[in-house]
Formats: sequence, C-alpha cells, structure tokens
Amino acid sequence: MNSQGERWTTDQVLALAPDEASRRAGGRLAGPGPWSGAGADGDGVWGLCEGSGRTPYRAVVDLTGPAYRCSCPSRKFPCKHALGLLLLWSGGGDAVPSGAPPPWADEWLTGRRERAGREATAPPEGGPPARATADAEPTARRAARRAARIGAGATELEQRLEDLLRTGLAAADGAGHPSWDETAARMVDAQAPGLASRVRELGALPTAGDDWPSRLLAECSLLHLLDQGFLAVERLPPPLAATVRTRVGLTTDTAELLTGPEASPVRDRWLVLSQHDTDEGRLTARRIHLRGERTGRMALHLSHSGGGRPLEPTLPPGLLLDADLAFHPGARPLRAVLGEQHAPPVQGPMPSGCGIDAALRAYGEALCDDPWLDSWPVVLADVTPIPADGESGWQLADADGESALPLDPRALPRPGLWRLAAISGGHPVTVFGTCGHRGFLPLTTWDPEPVPL
Repeated sequence: MNSQGERWTTDQVLALAPDEASRRAGGRLAGPGPWSGAGADGDGVWGLCEGSGRTPYRAVVDLTGPAYRCSCPSRKFPCKHALGLLLLWSGGGDAVPSGAPPPWADEWLTGRRERAGREATAPPEGGPPARATADAEPTARRAARRAARIGAGATELEQRLEDLLRTGLAAADGAGHPSWDETAARMVDAQAPGLASRVRELGALPTAGDDWPSRLLAECSLLHLLDQGFLAVERLPPPLAATVRTRVGLTTDTAELLTGPEASPVRDRWLVLSQHDTDEGRLTARRIHLRGERTGRMALHLSHSGGGRPLEPTLPPGLLLDADLAFHPGARPLRAVLGEQHAPPVQGPMPSGCGIDAALRAYGEALCDDPWLDSWPVVLADVTPIPADGESGWQLADADGESALPLDPRALPRPGLWRLAAISGGHPVTVFGTCGHRGFLPLTTWDPEPVPL
C-alpha cells in the first residue's frame, strides 16, 4: 500500500484484519467517540482510544509497512484499536487531522524510519532490492503460520462434525447455540472466518423449521467438504484451490488483483444490474452486480464504508460502464474490483434475459465449480410475479406457464415485492436477481427504466 498522502479505502483497511472478529471489533471503533489526540502525517497515524481502564490505549500505525503498535494486551496484529484508528482515518474529515506526532508515537515512528534507512542498501546486480527480499520473507512466514492455524481449525472442526454424526442429529437440538458459538469462536481463533460463519449457520438451523434435520445434514456435508478441501488444498487444481481458500476466509489484496504479476483485468462495457446497500454495524456494505456486454460475464463489486465516509463507487442500475474489472481467483470467478474507467458512464439498454429453466441451469453449472455457492446472478425475461397456489409465498412464472420459480423468503417482507407486483400488473417483466437454493431474490426490474427493488 502506498501511503504518500493518500488515505486508504475502507476495503484496504479491512483487508489487514487477521480475522472476521477483528473486522467487527475494529468497525465498532471507527467513529470519533472513543478517540482523542488522533492525528496523521505523511507516513503515520496515531491516537488514544478509551478502554476498560483509566488510561486510554495508545495506538500508532506506520503506513509505510504497514506496522502497528498498541498498548493494549491483544496478541492480534493489527489489533482492533489499530483497525478502528485506520478506519477513522480512512473516513476523512476532521477526526484525524494532519500534524506532528506526540512524543510517544514519534519515538516509535522515528525508530522504524531510521532502521528502514539503514536497511535500504543497494540491490545486487541483476537481483531484487534487498528491502523487497526482506519484506517478502516475513510475509511468507505469516502466510504459512496462518495456513497452519486454519489447518488446525479445520481438523478440530472435522472432529466436531464426527461427534455430531456419531451421537445423532437430534443432539444438535439439545446442544443449543452455546456449543456452536464456542466452535465458531475456535474457528475465529484459527483465523478462518469463513468456517466460523458456516458454523454459526449450523447453530441456527435447529430453530429454522420442521425440516431442519435434513438441512443440517446438507450443511454439515458442505462444511466437511470444505474442511477436506483445505486440508488437501495443495493437491487441488489451482482454480478450485483458490475457491477453497476464499471460502475459508483467505482473500486477495485489491492492488495485487489490479497490478500484480498475475493480474489480468477484463475490459468490457459493463451494464450495472443492481446496487444494494446493507448495514453491518458501524460499517455499510455495498454490492453492485454488473454484466459484460461483449463477454456476457457476471460480476459482483463489493465495498465497505465506515467512519462517516460515503460509499464508493455509486453506480445506479441501468448505467453502462466502459472499464476494466479484475476478478478474484476461483473456479467460478464472480467477485471483482473496479480498475481503470475508459469513458464516462452512459445510460444502457434494458438487459436481455433468459427463462426459468435456463436460470436454474446456470445456477447448477455454477454449483459444479463452487459447491458452496448460495446463489448465482441471473436476468429473467418475460416472467410474471404471482401468488403461489395453496401456499404462503410468491413465485415468478414463465410467459408460457410451463415453469415457475419460488421467490426467496427474504424477499417476502420487503416492500420491493409489492413494487415488483405493481410494476408487473399481472404482465411479464424483466427482472434481475440471484437464483439459489432458497429461490429467486429479485433486486431490479425494468419498466422500461430500471427500478431497484
């Protein structure tokens, strides 16, 4: 990351977090409330954070490393205070003004800069810079240590699943949430937030309807498959190995995707299909779905914002964007980051769509590559929202009446369902959304202009 006077984005800060729990804890400290004496210069950020004791914690970040120092007892690097300070700084405004560091921060920052100056020797002829080699070695060691922790967590989780199957699924109902929460916390300690998230979902299933045993068995099978995939990740084909690493919680840095040695951005005219914001505590997540005009590829741009900073980018549905997208690696790449934009956005056309059978086929093909997918984005053409016969719920029916797709239950309480029904008026419409095992979740319809749902 380059710190030369440039504030990092929220996503860049969150990418530094050692686990999901640290992301959430850092997000709770992203506001100015607990901070005092905060400031920044070209290469450092510092501040005092109120804690449980009488003396506030001293947090300081060297942006050139990055490197972190905090007076709290946490063994995580960066700790939640360093993450919260960086999120506050990345949000801009007056909460972290420019200035000279106080003595306690200046001493540490100056010491690091002096050591960096002594280590910056001339590179050997034909070889890499000495500093780059020195930086690469600890990075590789950290990656190896984290992989070992995740492997240990996956092994422990396998034993937990074996115990569950040995005692029977009914034991899951008796064990209750605390047992699963404890297992999820162990996965967080193992720096595997993806495993922790799936374990929490297991804990909620015994109270999620009469068919919970079959759903629990299916989710346990998927979790077992993910565990075994990571424990044998070195023997998997590279695309599938990348998918497994992502699913357990390992991510790829945005800068690496755009400018790294294996970067391969895809230029196209991307039609914005939906933009949807969700609150995640003090952070807000923005999901933007796009489809390439030439390639036909679907893409998902995910960003976060905190500390009062507005979300970027803002791309309302219907815009056509001539830009580069760099996809995260995987067997079925979907998530992407926005690179260079080659022209200002223009208003795009109504997208072409497919029928329900083709949508289900697209989801099935995506599942073949990534069995942990919850859903896949599709555009449905000439479908009509109608109440389901004899059931509480709605469905989308093909124009010929041969096929119907139930709506995801998450769509039912939303006012967007009634907006969709009103726009349709009983006639076929074009709808974009995600098709998954819960059904179809509508996000945008066209009348003929795009209408977010």
